[in-house]
Amino acid sequence: MSVAETVTRRSSANRANSLMRSRLIQFLALTALPAGIVLAQASKEPPRDPSNPVETEAGIPVTDATVIEKCGTCHTADAKGNLSRISWVRTTPEGWAQVIHRMSSLNGLSITPVEAKAVIRALSATHGLSPEEAKPVMYLPEHRMVNETNIPNETIRQSCASCHAFAQPLSWRRSKAEWSLLRNLHVAMYSQADAQYRRPVEDPTQPVPANGAPKPLPVEVALEYINKTAPLATPEWTKWQARQQSAKLGGKWLVNAMLPGKGLYVGEMIVTPAAGEDDYTTAITLKSMADGSTLVRKGKGLVYTGYSWRGTSSSGPEGKRAEAPEDHETREAMWFSPDRKSAEGRWFWGDYKEFGFNVKLTRASAEPTVVATWPYALKAGSKGATLKLLGDAFPAGLKPADLDLGKGVVVSKVVSVSPTEAVLSVDVAADATVGAHDIAVGDSVVASILPVYKKVDYLKVVPDTALARLGGSEKHAAGYQQFDAVGFDAGLDGKPYTADDVALGPIDVTWAMEEMPTVYYDDDVNYVGKLSPTALFTPAIDGPNPARKWGRNNYGEVWVVATAKTEKDALGKPLKGKAFMVVSVPAYKRWDQPEVAK
Repeated sequence: MSVAETVTRRSSANRANSLMRSRLIQFLALTALPAGIVLAQASKEPPRDPSNPVETEAGIPVTDATVIEKCGTCHTADAKGNLSRISWVRTTPEGWAQVIHRMSSLNGLSITPVEAKAVIRALSATHGLSPEEAKPVMYLPEHRMVNETNIPNETIRQSCASCHAFAQPLSWRRSKAEWSLLRNLHVAMYSQADAQYRRPVEDPTQPVPANGAPKPLPVEVALEYINKTAPLATPEWTKWQARQQSAKLGGKWLVNAMLPGKGLYVGEMIVTPAAGEDDYTTAITLKSMADGSTLVRKGKGLVYTGYSWRGTSSSGPEGKRAEAPEDHETREAMWFSPDRKSAEGRWFWGDYKEFGFNVKLTRASAEPTVVATWPYALKAGSKGATLKLLGDAFPAGLKPADLDLGKGVVVSKVVSVSPTEAVLSVDVAADATVGAHDIAVGDSVVASILPVYKKVDYLKVVPDTALARLGGSEKHAAGYQQFDAVGFDAGLDGKPYTADDVALGPIDVTWAMEEMPTVYYDDDVNYVGKLSPTALFTPAIDGPNPARKWGRNNYGEVWVVATAKTEKDALGKPLKGKAFMVVSVPAYKRWDQPEVAK
C-alpha cells in the first residue's frame, strides 16, 4: 500500500470518526444525557464540539415538587435549582404538553394524566410566556388557518416554516445554546431537515457577503434571527413574573361570537370558580342575531400563566358528537387581557378543528356596555334606520341625548330598551364619516364598534386561501371548509385593500366553484366535492376514483366564487370575490393535546 493510499484511508477514517462523534454528541444532547461527561471520560478533555454548546446564560430555577420528581431523574439539578435543558426554555401550555409527549415516546418518561396536567400548569407558570409574547402566536392553539405574514424573508421561511407553522418556533423562548440544540434535534430526528438547512436560497433580501465570502447556510440566518427575536430573557417576561396572579375570572362575561356561515351570536358566559385555583365552570347562553335561535351550553376551563384560558363546553354530555353547532363539544382557547376586563379567542370543533366561533368577551360591570350592534354596519344617507345595541346594564330611562354614535349619525328615537338591548331609530347623514365609529352610552364609551360606509366596493371571500381534506370513511374523517363573503368599503382614500378599508360584515351572495386550471386536462371541480348554498364545502371520499382519468384520487385545486345578489361594481355588474382552495388527501398522521384543555 502506498503512502498516499495510507493517508487517504486514514483521512477517510478520521472524517467518518469525526462524523460519528458529532452524531453521538447530538444524540446525547437531545436525550438530555450528560454528553460532556461521557466524552470527557473517553478523551480526558472537555468537549469543544459546536454541536454540544455550553450553556452560559442564567437559567430559571425549577421549584415545583412534581416537576422535579417527574423530570429530575434525567434533567439534573445544579446548585441554583436549575434543571438541565428545562431551565433554559419557556413556552406555551401546548409547548410543554408537546415536550411531555416526546419524553414519554422517546425517553421512557412514566407519567399519569393527572401528573402531566400538574407539570404543564407548573411549568406554564414559571417557564411560560408573557401575555405580550403569547398574543401574536395565539392562532396556533386556536387552530386558525392564517397567512403568516410575520415571516421576515424566504430564507427563514425555508428553515422554519416549510414543515410547520412559523408560530411553532415563535411559541418558544430559548437560550442561545438551546436554540442551537433545537437545530441538532431536527437534524437527528428528521431526515429532511439537514438537507433543508443546507439548501441554497436565492433571497434578494439577504445581504451579499463581502470579499467573496460564502453565503451563510439558511439555518444560520434563521438562528441569528430567532436568537434576537425569541431569547430566553425578555423585559416582557420579567415584568409579567412580578405581575402574575391568580386570574380571578369569576363573574359575568358578555359574549360577541361570530360563527362563519351562521353569523353573529350575542350573549353571556357565567364563570364560576371551581375547586382548584384558576379552575372554573361555565354556563353560556348565546342568541343568533340572524334567526333568533338560542344556544345554551355548559363547560369548564382552566387558566395558565395568569391569562391563558383553555376549556371545553357543550349542550349535552361530554364527548357528544353532533352536526348542529349547539350540540358540538367545543374546545376553547382564549387570551385574557392583563387587566382582566376583556378576552378574545376561538371555540372550535371538528376532526381538523375547522369549525369554530370567533369570540370576544367583555367583563360585565355596573356601567352600560355595548358588545355588538345589529345590523353590523350602517350606510351613509340612511333615514330612520333601526339599530340594536346589544350588551348589558342599559338604563331603563335611556334617551337619545344619552347616546353618541359619532359624527353624522343621529339617534332620533329610543324605540325600546331592556338591560341587554336598546333598539334605536337613527339617521345617517350622506356625508357621515366613513369608518368604525365609537359608541358612547352616557360616560361609557366603546371604541370602533359601528362601521359606517358609503357603498360596498368589493367582496372578500374568507378564508381567502383554504384547505379541505378528502375523507368521510370510517378510517379517515373528512376535513370540511366553511366560507363567508365579507363586504368592504374602500375607505377614505378610495383605494381597495388598504389599511383604512371598512369591513361591513357578511354580504348576501350566491356561491359556486370554478376550475383553477393548472394542466390542460384539469377537471378537479367535478371531483373534489360539493359546495352548499350556504358555502359549506363537503369534500369527496378519499381513495382512487375509477371514473377519473388514470383512476386518480379526488384531490384538486378550485376557486370558490361569491357573487353579490344586490351590490354592483362601477360597470353595473354584480360584485364578485373568490378564494383559492386546495382539496388534499387526509392528514394520515396527526397529534393533539386534549389534556391541555381538560
